[in-house]
Amino acid sequence: MDLTAIKDNITVCKVSDISEIDMTKDFFFLAKTNDEISLVCKTEQAPENCINREDGWKGFYIDGMLDFSMVGVLAKISTILAENGISIFSMSTYNTDYILVKEHKWGKAMSVLMKAGYKLKQ
Repeated sequence: MDLTAIKDNITVCKVSDISEIDMTKDFFFLAKTNDEISLVCKTEQAPENCINREDGWKGFYIDGMLDFSMVGVLAKISTILAENGISIFSMSTYNTDYILVKEHKWGKAMSVLMKAGYKLKQ
């Protein structure tokens, strides 16, 4: 299975409202529940109204469109990383899954995934 690296540095944050989020940007994830509004975006695009913010993430996504009947794709990747002491932040879209790891664990994460047979496109 092929993975593609996200070139940008990523920030995960909690915001009080969505008024400062530029919905025209090319990359962001937004989740709103009864308890919070979470935003994942390029670090330089993080809004000033963050309640909490965690910088220093790098990410990749699984190439291609994942059919909803596919089982265990994210579980396999997360297990490989967990067994090597690497925590993740994951997000899913209609087409595929995105996985973030802390920047200081990026090299190790890519190494163990490649050893497991994944191919990484930069």
